[in-house]
Amino acid sequence: MTYTAKKPQLAESSDDLRARIPGWGADLDRKDRPSVPREIYDPGATGAHWEFPERQPELWPRERSIEHKFLTPVFGTSCPPKGLSGVIRRYAYRRFSEARAAHWLLLIAADRIDVAESRVTALLRGHPDNVIAETGVKAELTHHGLSSRRGRIDVRHQPLDAVIAMAPYVAAAGVTWALINRARRRG
Repeated sequence: MTYTAKKPQLAESSDDLRARIPGWGADLDRKDRPSVPREIYDPGATGAHWEFPERQPELWPRERSIEHKFLTPVFGTSCPPKGLSGVIRRYAYRRFSEARAAHWLLLIAADRIDVAESRVTALLRGHPDNVIAETGVKAELTHHGLSSRRGRIDVRHQPLDAVIAMAPYVAAAGVTWALINRARRRG
């Protein structure tokens, strides 16, 4: 027991374990280990011809953690930050450490805002999202949605799935309707 005069029992020796447990210690001999060649450090075997890799050019300011001195040599450029979500992302990286919850909560909020920005942009371009197909509502009706869940626990929350998926669209329609009515009354 810890912090008492009674000394704890020492761990069994390798010989005792080998005698008591069949097959214990089978990999103690390095010749019997399949991973031994990988454990030997051989820098020439990697094929790398550099000490530090060539840096990818930074075409625009990237978000970077305050814990790191510089960007990693290679980084993603497929989705540069834009709009309000980009402002929030840059603020999260500039102000908060990655160890802080505020950093991650701001990034989550930026993701949600980015989704809203993308939907509004798609609507303004004349290619709105196909809500019925993209939320899976149509598949629920045409591909045995309820009958395939018989006996499963998620049947209970199935009605809520439609509410959660459609709530933003219903709210947006309600706000639009209210704005149009207000404009009609004034005009």
